[in-house]
Amino acid sequence: MTINPKMNNPFLAITCFKTGFALLTKSQLRKYLLIPILINIVLYALGFSLSYLYLSELINHFIPDWLNWLRWLLWPIFFISFLMLTFFTFTLLANLLASPFYGKLSEQALGIISGKPPVIHDQPIIKVLLGELHRLMYLGIRCLPLLVISIIPGINFIAPVLWGIFAAWGIAMEYFSYPLENSGLVFKDQLAQLKTVRWAALSLGGLAMLALSIPILNLFVSSATVIAATAYWYQLNGGEVQQH
Repeated sequence: MTINPKMNNPFLAITCFKTGFALLTKSQLRKYLLIPILINIVLYALGFSLSYLYLSELINHFIPDWLNWLRWLLWPIFFISFLMLTFFTFTLLANLLASPFYGKLSEQALGIISGKPPVIHDQPIIKVLLGELHRLMYLGIRCLPLLVISIIPGINFIAPVLWGIFAAWGIAMEYFSYPLENSGLVFKDQLAQLKTVRWAALSLGGLAMLALSIPILNLFVSSATVIAATAYWYQLNGGEVQQH
């Protein structure tokens, strides 16, 4: 597919993100929202509890006594890095569990966005979960260097920035996978398509990442971002979003 350079536009990503939240109120989508929201409630509560309980122990382990005078500087760096890692891990786990529902949500949302009856694809659950595991492996391998950087004094001050960019890209990969998979694209083809619109993908992933960090709102962000990615992919293929 030939990509129009104008589509690699962060402002279009913002518009689609707004569309995603606007469509959450549509009655046609409600039955695809409940279970993912319940999954998010359980996992985010667990992630927050683990972060609170183990953060101090982690910091004490990696900061020796002779660096106590730097604790005031290193503590915020460890805090941000650890929370980013925990947040990213539990977000991916929540999406893994909710992936069968997000695929259906994307299909139904496309019907509303395009103004045409949705085309239902009966994707085998095993195939959906294998796609999720493939993404997790891809991201897991690439986060190892960031983990190393996060614990090396002197260069770990850049770790939060690198984690933020990495998380935005991973989140974009995750949420775009649903409309792309519904279009018949396997993981390597999905990745190739996203690389052609990297700025827009990073923008949508970054917006989702920021929204996921806001309590209460984060329960609805995943579903809204699935819809946003669907709207963007539809326009990338020459479609025009219907007014709602």
